[in-house]
Amino acid sequence: MNHFLTKYIFLFIAITFIACENKKPSQNSSKNTPLDEFLDLKIPNGMVWVESKTFLQGAKENDPFAMQREKPAHTVKVDGFYIDETEVTNAQFKAFVKATGYKTIAERPIDWEQMKKELPPNTQKPHDSILKPGSLVFNKNVNAVANMANYGQWWTWKIGADWKHPSGPDSSIDDKDNLPVVHVALEDALAYCKWANRRLPTEAEWEAAAQGKNTNDVYTWGNDANILNQNSNTWQGNFPITNNPDDGFSYVSPVKSYAPNSIGLYDMLGNVWELTSDLFNVNYYKEIDTSQPLTNPKGASKGYSPENPYQVENVMKGGSFLCHESYCASFRISAKMGVSHDSGSDHMGFRTVVTKKMLTSEK
Repeated sequence: MNHFLTKYIFLFIAITFIACENKKPSQNSSKNTPLDEFLDLKIPNGMVWVESKTFLQGAKENDPFAMQREKPAHTVKVDGFYIDETEVTNAQFKAFVKATGYKTIAERPIDWEQMKKELPPNTQKPHDSILKPGSLVFNKNVNAVANMANYGQWWTWKIGADWKHPSGPDSSIDDKDNLPVVHVALEDALAYCKWANRRLPTEAEWEAAAQGKNTNDVYTWGNDANILNQNSNTWQGNFPITNNPDDGFSYVSPVKSYAPNSIGLYDMLGNVWELTSDLFNVNYYKEIDTSQPLTNPKGASKGYSPENPYQVENVMKGGSFLCHESYCASFRISAKMGVSHDSGSDHMGFRTVVTKKMLTSEK
């Protein structure tokens, strides 16, 4: 594949917008409502309660890997909510597809007329042999990297790759029910949310959940970077050439393969990136009023990424099995990246949240 075509493909699928169903919390929802006020309300299966809390969102002072888009740190307050204890798994997504017949973006024919609206003007249409359903797959056979800024060197557009075929058309998820579902774009995650009466977390909610009982830590277990590979599935070795399985896995791992954080949530850092409902704007933290705590922030009103100016992106959090300090170091709570609404890959998934108000509305 020539250089132009590689760059083009990454423009069209470049790693996200569409806001998830976000309902305003009730007037008193900022208070910790005792569970016994909902005697007939069962704790959702596989979810964990996150107490209402006030904490510091964004880069911490003792974080050597902090990026400008994570600054300045600022105080936020979030109401309590339930969140999935793990990333949504293949088994869970399979149940959704079986019940609805849903087809993910990676499985659908490509609409060039729609796609070109998110590309630079006058971008030429690729050959029809390329415009076929597929997704991004990490290239496990990289021998050398000339420029770390050119991520096209370790990504491959694989026709036939989707959530049921994570490495391409000849692969499958047989016996992989307990792995996080991947190759799901934002639209796919939203469809799952609607079916399950859930929503995606805001970035603030996600960070509150990742912090757990703490309020000022870089990692979900504290501030000790030396135990990273004991607590999360990240890249160990020479990225992207050699990945030593020092942490137990070379690539994606089954959920609950590592110890949970202080409130029982697994894989909040590493394994796969997780989608949120916030728009990705690299200047958002610099533009907000940090003189007083923000209550239940919903993120930027408008997305902005200089790397992908023609696409609207959403925030994804937590990093993945590909994160390494030499590249993105996104195995930190405050870390974030943007992903376009039609993009999926083999290192991106999601988890969902639900509020007590949403649960009572089911009745």
